[in-house]
Amino acid sequence: MAKKNSQWQKSMQIKLDYNNVMAEYIGAEQGFSAEEFSANKKLALSALKYVKENRGTGMMGWTELPYNQKEIVADIITTAKDIKKKCDNFVVLGIGGSALGPIAVFQALCHLRHNELPKSKRKAPKLYVEDNVDPERMNALLDVLDLDKTIFNVVTKSGATSETMAQYLIIMDILKKRFGDKAKDHMIATTSENKGNLIKIAKEEGLKTFYIPDGVGGRFSELCPVGLLPAAVVGIDIKELLLGAAYMDKLCKNKDYTKNPALISALIEYLAMNKGKNISVMMPYADSLKYIADWYCQLWGESLGKAVDNEGNEVFVGQTPVKALGVTDQHSQVQLYREGPFDKVITLIGVENYRSSVEISQGCANIPDVNFLCGHTMNELIQAEMKATEYALTTAKRLNYTITLPEVNAFTIGQLLYMFEMETAFAGAMLNINTFNQPGVEGGKNATYALFGRKGYEATKKEMDEAPAKKSDYVC
Repeated sequence: MAKKNSQWQKSMQIKLDYNNVMAEYIGAEQGFSAEEFSANKKLALSALKYVKENRGTGMMGWTELPYNQKEIVADIITTAKDIKKKCDNFVVLGIGGSALGPIAVFQALCHLRHNELPKSKRKAPKLYVEDNVDPERMNALLDVLDLDKTIFNVVTKSGATSETMAQYLIIMDILKKRFGDKAKDHMIATTSENKGNLIKIAKEEGLKTFYIPDGVGGRFSELCPVGLLPAAVVGIDIKELLLGAAYMDKLCKNKDYTKNPALISALIEYLAMNKGKNISVMMPYADSLKYIADWYCQLWGESLGKAVDNEGNEVFVGQTPVKALGVTDQHSQVQLYREGPFDKVITLIGVENYRSSVEISQGCANIPDVNFLCGHTMNELIQAEMKATEYALTTAKRLNYTITLPEVNAFTIGQLLYMFEMETAFAGAMLNINTFNQPGVEGGKNATYALFGRKGYEATKKEMDEAPAKKSDYVC
């Protein structure tokens, strides 16, 4: 397509402005000097080298997703077209990265009221992503679905994720009772090709199946079939999404670390952690980007929150990721960010050109405190609010930097997702930790298995049974 030529891509390049972490803008006590960056240049370039040397191997298979999925993408697009013809509802059964990524991209690139639009305007199925096991939520979903016109997508790499497999068991039982042998026509599996429970089930049931590459973990899976299938079903251009990721990948190979957006942001966060700033706030100024912050919270928290380093030393590193939404949270959280502890880095995400414009109507001529808004647009207002927050944070000497999207489209969202993934990989390398495991998550999973009497977890169950009993003195 003409719009995807190099000139258009350049015009759609997202920008990272980190002026407001520099000492010359927020003071030497909180900010960083150019000399401080230079002193850590070797560390930054070492992280760049580590990612370069390990990309495509181990659990870094996600680095190659922008390039190695031509046949898979073609299959996804064909399948999505068939789904659109058959159904009005597409339901993702998953949790963690299997849910947060699809939700974030759906919110970013579809109509903000997509599911409420009449089908003639939607021109795609409604999308539901069921990322919890609250029984009320499951029943509420079933209350609004016409099963005759619904296809489910169960997503779990291992097929051992309790929450997702519980959903699968419930839904598949309902489908079999309703459709008999044709139940398989209402279920698609996305899982590992070579191992795990779900691939066995998919083969036994004859389900259409897409595969999650071995080197792609859940929180890095949005640009593989986990996220690409739901995106294609609701009409998102997944080729453009991957093209944006590939474009960002080139930017993230820049050896000038001050011009490499993912590397410089990783260094900023690393240096901030060393100064005790252990909270990372993600604050987009667009409702379309609201759930990008949720997705980022898993990516950043699960990847960097580690007890030990690569040598087994106890380090207890990581930042607590916090989601916020501009302008909404200017009226709640920003009070804390500007006047509370100096323990945060705030990332603002702005948009140059929103996809629509709304003019603020004339009125209240006798009330100057209201009338000053008249003749302006909501576009001007939200951008002014973001500049005001940036100014307020900077004058209060709070670390903040800004990511700007020329507009929200599949190309820029592909860039944004990939940039955050690369930033996470670089930061993990700087911290000398395993960025791609999640032993803390496994601890909770194992305890759940033990409570349900799963075979092989008897020792955990015994340990839990022998834990000190709670005292009624401490219950009120």
